[in-house]
Amino acid sequence: MIEKGAYIMEFKEVVKNRYSCKKYSDRQVEEEKLNAILNAGRLAPTAKNLQEQHIYVLRSAEALAKVDAVTPCRYGAPTVLVVAFDSKNVYTYPGGKRDSGVEDATIVATHMILAAADEGVDSCWVNKLDPEQLAVSLGLPENEEILMVMDLGYAAEGAGPLPNHDRRKALEETVTRL
Repeated sequence: MIEKGAYIMEFKEVVKNRYSCKKYSDRQVEEEKLNAILNAGRLAPTAKNLQEQHIYVLRSAEALAKVDAVTPCRYGAPTVLVVAFDSKNVYTYPGGKRDSGVEDATIVATHMILAAADEGVDSCWVNKLDPEQLAVSLGLPENEEILMVMDLGYAAEGAGPLPNHDRRKALEETVTRL
């Protein structure tokens, strides 16, 4: 259990109840909640502790328009996080075929999504976009690759999980014990 002010949030509740919000109000995420979310990403583990992630916080109309130009999936979120990683500062696995960039950025993003839910902030993982086009539009350094963008905000009236949100395969269908 994690005590948060006047209430206690169970991790199991955060994981079970968190959903991808697809309709946001215009209410801005408070700075202290945004900082808690960003800090959760900063604390995420990375291979060899390289911490190659770089998070861009987009809130201005100009910056959000650049996101809207590459994806229809902002859903009116007033804040968007762009999760990128330094492709020149990654751990290359033995055999040289893979490196840690995508997985480390994924761990960082997942920590932030769960932290957002814990803070009462809704989110959506967006990967329906052209990351290279967005990187150019935002003027990111050439060595940074965008993994995804994360919508952040508060659900609009009537928003909620998709009808299939609670449908999950049985554990036996997704896990093999050897």
